[in-house]
Amino acid sequence: MILRKLYYLLNPGLRRIVRRIFYFPSDALSYIFSGRDKLVPPKGMIFTGSGDFVEQGDMIFSAIRRLCDLQPNAHVLDIGCGIGRIARPMAYFLGATGTYDGFDIVKEGIEWCKKTYLHFPNFKFSHVSLQNDLYNLSNHNKASDFSFPYPSGQFDLVVLTSVFTHMQEPDVRQYLREIGRVLKNDKYCFCTFFSITPDSDKFLKNSKEPFFKYRYENFFLHDKRVKDANIAYKFEIIEKMLTSSGLKIKSFHPGWWAGLKKTECINFQDVMIITRT
Repeated sequence: MILRKLYYLLNPGLRRIVRRIFYFPSDALSYIFSGRDKLVPPKGMIFTGSGDFVEQGDMIFSAIRRLCDLQPNAHVLDIGCGIGRIARPMAYFLGATGTYDGFDIVKEGIEWCKKTYLHFPNFKFSHVSLQNDLYNLSNHNKASDFSFPYPSGQFDLVVLTSVFTHMQEPDVRQYLREIGRVLKNDKYCFCTFFSITPDSDKFLKNSKEPFFKYRYENFFLHDKRVKDANIAYKFEIIEKMLTSSGLKIKSFHPGWWAGLKKTECINFQDVMIITRT
């Protein structure tokens, strides 16, 4: 917890520099001696959450296949694709007629993916420069004003892992509107939230060091100084935002962040499978 607080005191660029320095020895040894999967980035470049990059990516991908009826010919949109955590297992699954589009606000991750996936012509990565106090302070472009650069009804699957958990309410509303636009009828969006339900609220109230201790009308914050670090929304607010975007929850799978057993959950965060109404 102390290390996390110190980490958030740094600006986004410095956080990535510190990580590169910290992991430089192990990354150098790995480059020299191991047969690392070419689609796995050096640890010092990873900025998409904790845990093992491959293990986490494979776990999420397995859940996507099981819950979203993913087929090799699917057209996939990965919002907040990071440095390819979901792209890697997708690359080994999608066929020649399938496509993958990913975009992210961190330029370094997109540049690495563009170089790494040159031999996957059906994979495209785009950098979108939007302001976020956890990942990008270099401009003032707002996610609440951003329209996805894709035609309506293009995708069979939309994926957002640990994206809405770092976005404020106007930004979430805009992204949900755009998801409702680009998603095909009867297809799925796999996304994660921190959602405040009666059970998770009770867990937080009984915690000596609650992960979300700053409470507001519609959401809770982990850190007031870095609002985008971790945001939890009340479940009923999420439902209202979905409804106004022409979307609905098909299934809800609570995460282990709120005291549940890890073996009984899909992810640390709450997983929602969303469809168009």
